[in-house]
Amino acid sequence: MPNYMDNSTFFKFEKSQVAKVFITILHIVGLFGLYWQKSRPLFQLITPFHLLLVTGILLYFHKDFNKGFFGFLLFSFFVGMITEIIGVHTGLLFGDYSYSGVLGIKAFGVPLMIGLNWFLLVYLTGGIFQKMIKNDLIAAASGAGLMVLLDLCLEKVAVALDFWQWHQEIIPVSNFITWFLVAFIIQIVYRKLSFEKDNELNLIVFFNLLAFFAVLAMIL
Repeated sequence: MPNYMDNSTFFKFEKSQVAKVFITILHIVGLFGLYWQKSRPLFQLITPFHLLLVTGILLYFHKDFNKGFFGFLLFSFFVGMITEIIGVHTGLLFGDYSYSGVLGIKAFGVPLMIGLNWFLLVYLTGGIFQKMIKNDLIAAASGAGLMVLLDLCLEKVAVALDFWQWHQEIIPVSNFITWFLVAFIIQIVYRKLSFEKDNELNLIVFFNLLAFFAVLAMIL
């Protein structure tokens, strides 16, 4: 029988399937760990490591570590961080809020994990629409829209788990508008910079994140 698939291709296929299952299990375990009161403090503590692990697995399957990719990584990280720093210290962009120490080391009041999160979410959502939508503006708006959808689920969970706290009775609409606008700008840069954007884990990682926060938002 002819061999239509060499060993390296088969091994890569197997690794991607294992990674998808592992990421799903990781989020399921995290879901139960954060739901139960006794285990919640431990799982709050390891949240930054969870984010780092998921990002590391995702980047393992990234195909093109060139100048364009690193330019996007730095741009998304620093734009996200600077925007959040301005927001925390002025209350003008997102609203009046502040971060606790749960998410780890902070710079000017904002956890470094938040900058990584901006990179991760744009990478995921931008990758989902990369081949699906050819127009840059429509693709960027679609990716930013997915990020707002995730944030709608995330906000209640973040407050319940003390990731950050709002200093007002309701979450202002400006939070979601600014989230969309900042995401849109980073999405445009993602589209314009030249690097291989196809990553077979994009969809499964984003789906796990969305399901993770949506379920927690209902049960916490």
